[in-house]
Amino acid sequence: MVVVMQERATGEQVERVIAQLVEMGFDIHRSTGALRTVIGAVGRTSADPRLIELLDGVHEVLRITEPYKLASRTFKPENTVITVGDVRIGGDEVIVMAGPCSAESAEQVEAAAAAVKRAGAKVLRGGAYKPRSSPYSFQGLGEEGLQLLRGAADRHNLKLISEVMESGQISTIERYADILQVGARNMQNYTLLRDLGKSRLPVMLKRGISATIEEWLLSAEYILAGGNMNVMLCERGIRTFESYTRNTLDISAIPVVQHLSHLPIIVDPSHGTGRRDKVASMARAAVAAGADGLIIEVHCDPDHAMSDGAQSMYPAQFDRVMAELRIIAPAIGRSICLEPVARRGWSR
Repeated sequence: MVVVMQERATGEQVERVIAQLVEMGFDIHRSTGALRTVIGAVGRTSADPRLIELLDGVHEVLRITEPYKLASRTFKPENTVITVGDVRIGGDEVIVMAGPCSAESAEQVEAAAAAVKRAGAKVLRGGAYKPRSSPYSFQGLGEEGLQLLRGAADRHNLKLISEVMESGQISTIERYADILQVGARNMQNYTLLRDLGKSRLPVMLKRGISATIEEWLLSAEYILAGGNMNVMLCERGIRTFESYTRNTLDISAIPVVQHLSHLPIIVDPSHGTGRRDKVASMARAAVAAGADGLIIEVHCDPDHAMSDGAQSMYPAQFDRVMAELRIIAPAIGRSICLEPVARRGWSR
């Protein structure tokens, strides 16, 4: 249930309500807004809401009917904004994360970081531990890759997002990254999700390749229930009968999620299509549909990339799509990085 306190409820009244809920067997998640305190009471227990409504300082008690409690708009009607330094994800600005699929070398990481920064990205993306379908494919550089990515991010004043594949990697990646990414294959790795609930870093949770939106939100619930309220969702395409593109990017998931949940939603048009010639179109569509951010693969030599080269944009292509997004975002009341774009020609 959700307990909404009165505007002038005292701290003592709030604590008395929390104590009563704890005694009744609920786990408590408190959210303090500008005008009211909202208390989320989550648990397997059932209780008569009238017992709480009669307490001093209580405005109303609402039942959360969705199976995901903390991720629902009933628990938190206003949008969650995740702050990472000077980057605000879920606010008025559409945040773009970009970079190579994986760190391959110091030169490659540096070139990619410089390119995406010039175009206006705020977050460098890059993997050090790569979950690959084939055991013979490039699996990433591990901690060495994280060191390369962190160094490049710092030199270009970028935040860093990198993927965590298992619980044992969390503490290592936390030393380098600003945001932890959970890939589609791990969306229902509940042991990993529980452990990420204890992390101090924001988590971006990608949708599983065959997951429903409810299953996706329930996976986010595992992280939220663990105490980490800085969760963002990432639509990265789902598996359908269509084989022309790598996946089918579900643009309709953006307004659906925003209706059901307060969590920011990011879109990955690179994995969503698997083709660099389709990424720009889907990026434009995602921003027009209201996405809070994009995560795009960019490589200075994608034809020789060690992973996902076919879906990685050339820097010049990324420059162009960023310029296009600056036109689209204001039409829906959003903004995107307004730093000058260093155009190097848009021939590719």
